[in-house]
Amino acid sequence: MSKDRTEIAAMADEYVLGLLEPAEARQVEAEMDRDPDLKAAIAASRDRFLPLDDTADPAVVGDDLWSRIDAALPVQGAASAETRRPTANDNSPGGRRWRATALAALAAAVLLAVALSFNLLRTVEPLVVAVLVNEAGEIQAIVEDFGNETAAVRLLADFTVPADKTIEVWTLPSPERGPVSLGLIEDARSVRLQGHAAAGSGLPLPRDSQLYELTLEPAGGSPTGRPTGVILAKGLARITR
Repeated sequence: MSKDRTEIAAMADEYVLGLLEPAEARQVEAEMDRDPDLKAAIAASRDRFLPLDDTADPAVVGDDLWSRIDAALPVQGAASAETRRPTANDNSPGGRRWRATALAALAAAVLLAVALSFNLLRTVEPLVVAVLVNEAGEIQAIVEDFGNETAAVRLLADFTVPADKTIEVWTLPSPERGPVSLGLIEDARSVRLQGHAAAGSGLPLPRDSQLYELTLEPAGGSPTGRPTGVILAKGLARITR
């Protein structure tokens, strides 16, 4: 599946929203195992749309939905009295075309509503995004660095953390400065860290190919201010805009 970043993000959104045809959905599911970018995009889409799921009440579509939509549509042209109006169970070619058009319009409305809701929920975009992988190349976490002393970390794998240990997030703004802690992840899968401020601020804006990593450190964080434990995952950032 040769697609650019925009196409992958759009496909991930459509898959999560259930807008793909069954065959397309199966293709995406098969491709996820081979394409880490697609897998990461789908995980990000699920988390992004989660607030919409949490605030929406389940609704059952009534059997008369198509009849009500049809009745609300304006008459096209000078239709004769004998012209038959398509109904919800109309299997004629014209009826199928009408339903396909209506479905496309409904799908577009859903995408527009989701896009507007997402823009309201998330007004600041990250400057860089880093996909962190383990030694086997398996995706373990995603880091979004906003460049305003804030970074968001989303764990995509289960980590076994002993009671006397914690996961610490690091970045390497420059070889001269060395690794800087962005904060600790404790009993959570998604966290927003204010690590830049804790590190004394003065950090430059995150850049393309900047290193991010997770290490296993003593409870409370590294005692030296530098990574001392096992590296759980690491990856290089990519600029998002």
